[in-house]
Amino acid sequence: MNFELTEEQKDLQNMAYKFAKKEFEPIAKECDREEKYPRELWKKACETGLVGIIIPEEYGGAGVGWIETALVMEQFSRIDMGLGLAVLAATFGSENIMLYGTEEQKKKYLPPLVNGEAICAGAYTEPNAGTDVAGAKTRAVKDGQDYILNGSKMFITNGTICDFMVVLCVTNPGAESRTSQHSLIIVEADSPGITKSKIHGKMGIRATDTAEITFEDVRVPQENLIGQENKGFYQLMHFFDLTRIMVAAQGVGLGQGALDKTIQYVQERKTFGRPLAVNQGVQFQLAEMATRVELARCITYKAAWKADYGQLDPSLNAMAKYYSGESAVWLADKALQLHGGYGYIDEYDVQRFYRDAKILEIYEGAKEAEKMTIARRLF
Repeated sequence: MNFELTEEQKDLQNMAYKFAKKEFEPIAKECDREEKYPRELWKKACETGLVGIIIPEEYGGAGVGWIETALVMEQFSRIDMGLGLAVLAATFGSENIMLYGTEEQKKKYLPPLVNGEAICAGAYTEPNAGTDVAGAKTRAVKDGQDYILNGSKMFITNGTICDFMVVLCVTNPGAESRTSQHSLIIVEADSPGITKSKIHGKMGIRATDTAEITFEDVRVPQENLIGQENKGFYQLMHFFDLTRIMVAAQGVGLGQGALDKTIQYVQERKTFGRPLAVNQGVQFQLAEMATRVELARCITYKAAWKADYGQLDPSLNAMAKYYSGESAVWLADKALQLHGGYGYIDEYDVQRFYRDAKILEIYEGAKEAEKMTIARRLF
C-alpha cells in the first residue's frame, strides 16, 4: 500500500498552491464582499492549464484522473474555497458530456471550457426537488426535431454567466418508475425563453454565481440529448458519485487552510505576556484539528484513487463527502474560536472560511443523504 504521490502529482499540487496563493489572496475579500465572479482569474487559471484537467487530451484537457483533480481543488480551497469553486466549477455539468455525450457533442462543448472560452452550468436542482432528484418537474416535450422545455431550476451554479447548461428534464412522464422519467439535455444559455436571475445574499461562497433559471417554451434540438433518453437520472447519479469526491477535496482544503491560519495566528498572538501557542490547551486543539484534516484527506484520496482505477465506490465517496464536509465546519469553528474576537471580523480570513464551510454539508447531497447511502451499503 503506497500513500506517496508521484512526482508529477506533487508538481501539480505545488503549482496549484502557488497559483492560488498569488492570485486568490489579493482579491478574495473583494469578491466575497461584492459577490463578484472573478472572470479574469478564471481566464488566468485556464491559461495556466488548471481548469478542466480531467477532460481527455483530444478535447483540450490534460487527461489526468480524479486524484489530480482533487489535488488542485484542495489547494485552491486551502487559500479560498469560494474562489476555488468559482474557477474550477466553470466546467460543472460538462462531466455528463464527457461520460455520455456523442463525439460531436464532446468536440463542440469540451474544448472551449479548457481554453477559457465558455462556462458550463449543471441545471438539476428545482425549488421543490433538491436531494429528491427524481422529483424534478421541468418538462421537455418533443416537437418535430426539437424538444420544447418548460420549468424552473433553483440554486444553479454559474446560472447567469454560463454559455451552455446541462438540464435535467422529464421526457417520459408516464413511466411507472420516477427514475425512468428523466433525460439530460444540453441547452444554449442564450436560447429564447430563458430567464436567469442571480441569487444574492448567500452566507458563503459569495464569489460564485448562483441563480434561478426559468424555461418558457425553450426550443432545443433533439441532437442535444446526452446519452440515452429517459436514463438521465442514472447518468446524474453516476455524475454525483464522482463530483462528491471534489466536494470532499474542498473540505480537506478549507480545513487545511483554517489550520494554517490558526497555527500562524497563535504563534503571533500574545496573551498574558506569551504566545498563545505555548498554551497546552491550544496545542491540544491544534492536534485535534491536524488529525481531522489528515483523516479527511486520507478518505478523500482513497475515494479518488478507487475512481481512477475503475473501482468507483458510492458508499466510500459518500463517507468522504460527509466526513470532510462536517470536519471542515468543525475546523472552521475551531479556527474562529482560537482567533477570538479577531476571528469575528472580516479583517481575518477565518470568518470567511467559517461562512464558506457550511455549504459543504448541504450541496451535492446533504450529509443526511450521504448517511443514507452509507447505511444502505451496510445492509
